[in-house]
Order: sequence, then structure tokens, then C-alpha cells
Amino acid sequence: MAAFIDSQDLVVVGFFKDLKGEAAQAFFDVAAEMVDTTFGVAEAAELFQAYQLSADTVCLFKKFDERQTNFPVDPARGLDAAELTQLLRVHSLQLVMEFTNETSNQIFGAKIPHHMLLFLNKSSPEQLSLRDGFRAAAGGFRGEVRWPHGRDTEGGFGTAQPQRPPFPAQVLFVVVDVTGHGADVLPFFGMTAADAPTLRLVKMEGNRKYRMEQDNFSDSAIRTFIQAVLDGKVKPHLLSAEPPEDWDTRPVKVLVGKTFEQVAFDETKNVFVKFYAPWCPHCQAMAAAWEELAERYKDREDIVIAEMDSTANELENITIHGYPTLHYFPAGPGRKMIEFKSNRDVETFSKFLENGGTLPEEPPVSGVRAALLAG
Repeated sequence: MAAFIDSQDLVVVGFFKDLKGEAAQAFFDVAAEMVDTTFGVAEAAELFQAYQLSADTVCLFKKFDERQTNFPVDPARGLDAAELTQLLRVHSLQLVMEFTNETSNQIFGAKIPHHMLLFLNKSSPEQLSLRDGFRAAAGGFRGEVRWPHGRDTEGGFGTAQPQRPPFPAQVLFVVVDVTGHGADVLPFFGMTAADAPTLRLVKMEGNRKYRMEQDNFSDSAIRTFIQAVLDGKVKPHLLSAEPPEDWDTRPVKVLVGKTFEQVAFDETKNVFVKFYAPWCPHCQAMAAAWEELAERYKDREDIVIAEMDSTANELENITIHGYPTLHYFPAGPGRKMIEFKSNRDVETFSKFLENGGTLPEEPPVSGVRAALLAG
């Protein structure tokens, strides 16, 4: 067994007293799914004794960080394959990952809900030394896993703690070299290499980014900051470009993060906004139609046609998931927002606007007309 465990950097061994039992079968299902990981099983009593185990347990053996992590199988609940898979993916990662071409799939594939990022220049010894405090802060945000029925374990299935909320906010710690592979992600944060060293926390759902008011790289400051974000005490850091000088002189008004609110929620205007990415071919394809629409309505005091580059600007309560996204903000109170989902051509846009943010229903096609159309 020792030779098998030592054969790879990472090995998972299921210790089961009955290899035909339900827990062992669930383990085999996990092994079949995680084809990139080496799995083994053991049922001999002497092996349980050798690894100081008394009950069915899944053990993760690593040649880095903590060498062995045990996930005891709860006798009452058994072993849930999906839960075990997520546990193994989380604990298979190094405590502090470096963002590289080789590790990026692991980092995002683990589906850890928060990423704490240390941006540094690896050619600077002074900046490299900041990794010590970063690593010291990391340990407290990975090992805990809470299950939906009040179970709370240190890296496993086990002790009931019904007073604690289900599913913690796990945090993955990642070092990003601003002169290496990490250079490609800097625009996403509105940063350049000159901004290093600096810290950011990303809430992966919605890509919300958080930053300290002033970077403090001590382990206690990092822990305090993360907990404040998890507790909802820190507002996200939103990107905003500077508004162009002529942003409101052209038919298509150019919005940025810091001007969006005052324009889109002006109660005297009906505002139609295109959220786009400069590299998006679908956005480029509809650009002419959007310009033509704006030209058509440029003399209407109550209608504003606008656009915002969503790669350079972020909004607190609106998340854009795809490009282009079109939202209509009708005049009046209530901060209403209506998403446009139809053909992206000038006539359809115009019908939508003239009908107050909805498309008029087409009259039903009569049987005779339908037959003629079909013929």
C-alpha cells in the first residue's frame, strides 16, 4: 500500500470493510468520474490499523501541503458521490495555487465560490516575500465543509453541528504573476502590471470583485478582509471608464459605470441601452442598426439610445452574462428594466420603443392566409 500511495503526487484510497457495500459502490462511481486521479481501495484489517482508521474512510494522500486528509463516511448518511467529488477536487489543489496555463483548468474546474488573488511581480524578491502572509491566511478558508442537513466536518463527513449554516464560502488562494500568464487577466480587473503588488477577492458567481481600501498583506488583515466580504460588509469594487467628452453629443449616448445611474434611471426618459464587448462579432454585426435607430430618435426628448462597454464598466445590480444584451429602462418611478429579446433590426427596435417596451402581438394568421403562405 505504501508504494502505491507514493507512486503519484496525489492518490485517493477508499478504506471499506465491505467492498460490496453502498459506500464502496459510491466511491467506485466517484473514481469512474475523476479519471485524472489515481484511486485505490483497501479492506484488510491490518491496513485500517496501519493508517490508524477504525471505520470506513476515504483518504486523500498528497506529496504537498498536509500529507493526508481523511473523509470519514458517516454511518447514518453513507457516502454521497457528488459531495465526495467536490471535497476531493477542493482538497486536491495546493493550499495556494499559482495561476498558470497548466493550472487554470484546475482553478476554475474546482468550482470554489470565492478566489482570493495576490497579484505580484515574480521578478521582485520583495514582492515574492508577500506570499508568506498570503499562505498563512489561506488555511482557515479551505478545510471546512458544511452539509445541507447541519453536518459540519473538518474536511469530511461527520459531526453534526445543526446550529451552523449550510455550505460555507470556501476560498481558493491564488498567486498571479503580472509579468507571466497572469498578464492576460489584468484588463478584467482594470489593472496594469504597475498596480502590483495588490489583492483582490472575486466572488465567482457574477464575477464580483472586492478590494481593500488600502492593501495590507499581513495574514491577519487578509483574513479580516475576506471575512468582511463573506459577511456582506464590503461593497464590490466596480470598474468604470472615464466618460468621453462628447458622450452625449452623438445620437448613440456613450455610458460608463459612473454615469449609468443618472442616465438609465432618469424618470423623464425612456432609455434603451446596448451592453456590448468590443471584440464581440454579434455586437459588431448590429452596430449599424443601433446607429440608425439612434439617428431615427435623436430629436425625441423622451427617448435615449445608448451603449456601454461591459468589459470596461460594471454595475452593482445588473450583471451582463452575454453580448450584446439589450435593456430598456422606461420613464417613471420604480427603476424598471425590461430585457429586449427579439430580432436585432431597426424596425423591430422601433416597434419595441413605440409600444412602450413591448412588441405588439401579431394578428393571428387565418386558415386561408396560412394555406396561401404555405403554398
